[in-house]
Amino acid sequence: MSNKTPPIQVGIIGFGFMGRTHALAYQQANRDGHPCTIQAIADPNHTTPDQSPTLGNIASDQQELDTSHIKFHQHADAILSNPEIDLVSICTHTDTHVDLAIAALNAGKHVLVEKPIAINPDDVQRLSTAANQSDRLCIPAMCMRHWPAWIKIHEIITANTHGKARSATFHRLGSRPTWAADFYANPTRSGGVLHDLHIHDTDFIYHCFGKPAAVTTTGDQLHLTTIYHYQDIPHVTAQGAWDQETSVGFQMKCTITFEQATLDFDLSREPQLILHQNDKPTPIPTPKHTGYDGEIRWILDQISNPSKDHASQMHEAVQVAKILESECESMSSNARVAIKS
Repeated sequence: MSNKTPPIQVGIIGFGFMGRTHALAYQQANRDGHPCTIQAIADPNHTTPDQSPTLGNIASDQQELDTSHIKFHQHADAILSNPEIDLVSICTHTDTHVDLAIAALNAGKHVLVEKPIAINPDDVQRLSTAANQSDRLCIPAMCMRHWPAWIKIHEIITANTHGKARSATFHRLGSRPTWAADFYANPTRSGGVLHDLHIHDTDFIYHCFGKPAAVTTTGDQLHLTTIYHYQDIPHVTAQGAWDQETSVGFQMKCTITFEQATLDFDLSREPQLILHQNDKPTPIPTPKHTGYDGEIRWILDQISNPSKDHASQMHEAVQVAKILESECESMSSNARVAIKS
């Protein structure tokens, strides 16, 4: 008799760029020893296997998606009503996330829900409340928390390994997504660059430093910069942009200056993460997989071996939504805005 853990059965709702990204990450995770099987995918626009290339900001050398054993459906109900499915990835447009996630929880599924969960903090709170009342996991897909180099950055910041952080700057610059172009061109649905791209840095700043007292944001829904005001950290900023020419490429960088060292990350170079101390640069090796791979493996492991590491993440998502709301208000008013409690 085998003691081998049976593979977690996965359903994916939404099969655009992000749905394909999740699917590839699940199949790679299974190959790397995190047992899972994609049983079904639901998307009204993709009811048959489609091998169109996965587009996005981050280049990937992952293998082609194997769709030979995946059932394709037009409606999400086919996944939600399937008792064999354990975990659902929700990769649809932002304005459908909350209702689909709650329906999945009510159907007894674990849920990985893409960001932004919602634009309105009250909607994020609605899902957080439902998650707290459920015995299933409900995790926001904030991939930077699972990016290998950024995991290391978080460890160094929180451990005060090189003294306290005194400056943190983040840059995430690119062009507006070309997939689902009508959706992304409508900021009332997508949230624009603030909620779709810049959210990664706002979330990571909250993850590392906690909630700021206030924010000051300048720019618009295509290019913005935010100053995060903390009492004990002199300088924290993040810049996000969707207004770059596509030939410029995607830029993802951050620099953290400590009392005794500087930590520098740049996606475009190798090594990506370098520690500068005593005028000496020291590369910090990290695994090669992406944050998308990391978040998928993390939730699979949490389902197989539950811990309390996930307990606060929906609450934190509510707090991040409130920070983004304050950033939006600051951008409109040209004023410093306090973060609501």
